[in-house]
Amino acid sequence: MSRRPDGAHDEEARGASEPGAGARLDELVRVVDALLADEGGCAWNRAQTPRSLVTYLVEETYELVEAIEDGTSDDVREELGDVLYQVVLHGALAARASSGSFDLADVVRDVAEKTVRRHPHVFGADRADDVDEIVRLWSAAKADEKSQRTSAYDGVPVGQPALARAQKLDARRAAAGGVRPEPDRAPTTTSGTEVTGTAVTGTEVTGTEATGTTATDALAESRELAWGRSLLAQVDEATDRGMDAERALRAAVREREMLLRRDEAEPAGGGQHEGGQAEGEQPEGAQAGGGTIEGGTIEGRPVEQVPPQPE
Repeated sequence: MSRRPDGAHDEEARGASEPGAGARLDELVRVVDALLADEGGCAWNRAQTPRSLVTYLVEETYELVEAIEDGTSDDVREELGDVLYQVVLHGALAARASSGSFDLADVVRDVAEKTVRRHPHVFGADRADDVDEIVRLWSAAKADEKSQRTSAYDGVPVGQPALARAQKLDARRAAAGGVRPEPDRAPTTTSGTEVTGTAVTGTEVTGTEATGTTATDALAESRELAWGRSLLAQVDEATDRGMDAERALRAAVREREMLLRRDEAEPAGGGQHEGGQAEGEQPEGAQAGGGTIEGGTIEGRPVEQVPPQPE
């Protein structure tokens, strides 16, 4: 028998004295409506458009990521609220638009229906005994929804951070049964410059024919592309080891910032840090990007493996 989502019993369990999430969401909707009101509202909010809010949406999302990875539960709670506010504000602006194409209720209904469709093992008759089977069912449901797509790589956001986008494209490639292309087989165009016949050995670039720009610019772009290809190879290695490349780089950058702040706060010319190790000296087993990896841990912390992601 099919099951349907129903949160009514959750609100009843909270008791009449404590409103549930639905009532609180209605309260936030009323707050946003008041901000957008023509009389007595906020002129700044009324002047916004979905496009003008993109910067804030991205910032709030990254602040939520930071809170999840490096903050407290109170930080996560606050940043989830900020992201939710952005969702409610976007929904209200859409409802006020001259087209009036949708509102927040449409957004909530659509995502609830989509979630039910993509979990037939929970809300339907299908059965899934492990994560691999769940991913297969999810992928099959999504493929049915996106049947109009002409490429396995449609729908991967161009604006996604490069490391995360590389892994997303590679996941699509693996799901489609393809192989990773060799860089010298792929046509390349950088900043309007077509580069052909490029052979890359280390950081050297040879055999480059450039059109539409100066030879110097072409060489610089080719070297940059060669460096990017070497970085992409590292991302592929992270994928093969089950690691999230974007998360790994964020962790390394946070570590770098911590060290920079520590050095900034210490008296100049110390030379030696705690433990008697000379400044700039790498401990045994250290990686060039910071952090010691041994036995599946980084500096004693377990390395998180990336679970299979529904595509």
